[in-house]
Amino acid sequence: MTDIRVRELTERYVALWNEPDGGLRRKTIEELWAEDGVHVLHPSEEIREAAAKLGFDHSTLRAHGHDEIEVRVSRAHEEFVAPGEFVFRQGGESVRLDDVVKLTWEMAPAGGGEALGGGLEILVLDGEGRITADYQFPG
Repeated sequence: MTDIRVRELTERYVALWNEPDGGLRRKTIEELWAEDGVHVLHPSEEIREAAAKLGFDHSTLRAHGHDEIEVRVSRAHEEFVAPGEFVFRQGGESVRLDDVVKLTWEMAPAGGGEALGGGLEILVLDGEGRITADYQFPG
């Protein structure tokens, strides 16, 4: 995969979280992720503490397959983007090493300005360049 292809992949990935059209979101998910791909979220400290109080020694959150990933992306869109307050944008250059892509992202005011949050994304790709595992580390 060339640098141009990696840039296209990461730009499409970040744009997906801003996409208002549910049909286009689903189509993009099917194009970007392998059918059995997984999105794994490292939850906030608050969620980890709540899980520990319930007796869970780890609180990793997973969305497996296109349907669950669609729910995950749609809920993030509904909470952060749809109200018109925020947008997601790429935070810097993407880097590829073999079948792994690292990118950073930011959540910024919709009208522009300094990022209010962000995170690190690690994407593991299959031989066709589709995401098999997506590890998200907000914060």
